[in-house]
Amino acid sequence: MKKMLFMAVLLVACVSFASAQEKQAQIKFEKVTHNFGEFSESSPVQECIFTFTNQGEAPLVINQAVASCGCTVPNYTKEPIMPGKSGSIKVTYNGKGKFPGHFKKSITVRTNGKPEMTRLYIEGTMKAAE
Repeated sequence: MKKMLFMAVLLVACVSFASAQEKQAQIKFEKVTHNFGEFSESSPVQECIFTFTNQGEAPLVINQAVASCGCTVPNYTKEPIMPGKSGSIKVTYNGKGKFPGHFKKSITVRTNGKPEMTRLYIEGTMKAAE
């Protein structure tokens, strides 16, 4: 009886381990930080694009991309990204009404793949308009 119970537990463990090895998406960004450098307060809107590739074996879905403040807006690829294909996240920073100086903002990206969460960063220095 003990052998039967041990074999049943072992079988369940093996099946659970095998199902955990399913194909999964994997996101890989070309870069995770973008520096706008210096720009004038008279041109406060700056944009950059973060590109990524699905290096996994399953379709990649971006569930959300959330900025650390309202002055930063991420727009991302909504369709599933097939294995080997690329997508992008366009980030717009609007410094209008903000004090001139250095800033650093983050965008948290959540996906169905590995890693489940990635942080992207933008930074720069807005100079006072003359």
